[in-house]
Amino acid sequence: MHLVQLLLPVYDNAGAAFPKALYEDVRRELVDRFGGITTYSRAPAKGLWRDGGGVDRDDIVVYEVMADALDRAWWAGYRASLEQRFAQDEVVVRALAAERL
Repeated sequence: MHLVQLLLPVYDNAGAAFPKALYEDVRRELVDRFGGITTYSRAPAKGLWRDGGGVDRDDIVVYEVMADALDRAWWAGYRASLEQRFAQDEVVVRALAAERL
């Protein structure tokens, strides 16, 4: 089993909040495909990373789904779709091995 996490930005590059409909679409798509989702959106997480000489930051929300199998090709296409929708150079989508206890 895999836990797949999607780190979605809260604001665009100009600092404007993305419309709620974008997040609702992602939630619906993931529930339809995987049967459920966990969202961490009440207090956005802070992401920091080095880019050249400075440090960039982002406010993000985290979506998680559990999948029995990891379809890497589907996830690569979905990540590319998210990058386009959210106008991002990269949207982080990561998978962790998970065990149901």
